[in-house]
Amino acid sequence: MPLRRSSAALAALLAVSVLLGSAPCTTVADDHKPIVARVSKDATTSLYTIANKVGGVPLLLDLAGPLLWLANCPSPHRTFPCDIGVCKVANWNHPPNCPYTPTTECSKGAACTAYTYNPVNGRCGHDDATTITLVANATDGKNPLFPVSFRAVGSCAPGELLASLPAGAAGVAGLSRLPLSLPWQVGYRLGVPKQFALCLPGGSGSDGVAVFGGGPFQLLGSPPVELAAGILQNQLPLLRNPKINNGAYYFQITGIAVNEHKVPTALGAFDIDSHAGTGGAVFSTVTPYTALRPDIYRPLHDAFDAAPSGIARAPPMAPFDMCYEASTLGVTRLGYAVPNIDLMLDGGRNWTLFGGSSLVQVNEHTVCFAIVEMEPSMPAAANSPAVIIGGFQMKEHLLMFDLEKGTFGFSGPLSGIRTGCSNFNFTMGST
Repeated sequence: MPLRRSSAALAALLAVSVLLGSAPCTTVADDHKPIVARVSKDATTSLYTIANKVGGVPLLLDLAGPLLWLANCPSPHRTFPCDIGVCKVANWNHPPNCPYTPTTECSKGAACTAYTYNPVNGRCGHDDATTITLVANATDGKNPLFPVSFRAVGSCAPGELLASLPAGAAGVAGLSRLPLSLPWQVGYRLGVPKQFALCLPGGSGSDGVAVFGGGPFQLLGSPPVELAAGILQNQLPLLRNPKINNGAYYFQITGIAVNEHKVPTALGAFDIDSHAGTGGAVFSTVTPYTALRPDIYRPLHDAFDAAPSGIARAPPMAPFDMCYEASTLGVTRLGYAVPNIDLMLDGGRNWTLFGGSSLVQVNEHTVCFAIVEMEPSMPAAANSPAVIIGGFQMKEHLLMFDLEKGTFGFSGPLSGIRTGCSNFNFTMGST
């Protein structure tokens, strides 16, 4: 983060402490324990929600979201003056194509307006900045332990901004690198590291898990599997977009290979353009399938199609343009028996997409190549990255992000060690 924004972030967090005061908790903050929440996949939209126990309403999980927002806030609700630091920070990542009132037009004593954004359909709105009460459970990384409630700075939003979100979602939980995101505020309010672990479920009938605040991370297995320590020893750097401070999780891809043969792409095709702010690779939980810029997608498409033999093609089914007859494919523990795709990362490491991540079953008879060509209409493509890693490719992997160190780590496919994201033990443990 540039120096001026680092200073502003500190000022904003100091303002948060004054605004929130000593928010009531069902446990004391001195316990300094991480919190855990269920993550669910919506069958209709293939998007993910995170549980918030207040009223039982889920929130859309948005890795690039700058803040929390709830539609249809009750009246009356708390507001903030528009001339304080936290109001400025709430509007740092100004949504594209939204009407904007500069802070210089703020009248003394007027309420702070936050500009909210629907990351699924690209629509925006504005409403009062406010405080939102969140409820989760403290955790030791193995079980939930006891309830914790705390207030976070967020925003109200007009009800029409819920369009295109999963049914029942009441708003958005932003998990970005900006200082009013959920991970930052959990760290600040509960005195835990500004880290989080995310394990997206593979199917709509099972729950995944998110843990905020560091600590171990254990999934049930024979025996149970502790994953955090190994991942934390193999972290990779996150990148900053020098042109656009949007809080997204950028990282470096240097190339793509199919069956260990590098796919031909232009020199620097994956790099961030420091002048235009385009390029780079980002994670997106609101993009169902990994999307590649056309100059990268087409060579990968052709290389993947040419690698296997004896697999019968099927008619394409939108949004996929390359499909196969399922009956002609073998199946392994890691998915369909097709060529592996390697995303080549820093330091010679690879993120390997096995058949469970490269092909998706769309009906009883058809599977399709689960990577799509990026289109300008995709909201996550607004800043023109080269690669958007979507939810389908992140599912059934454990990802860990450290916002203070600016690093991330990931497991391989959890099916490879005979466990999965639905294997977190949500039975209440003992304190």
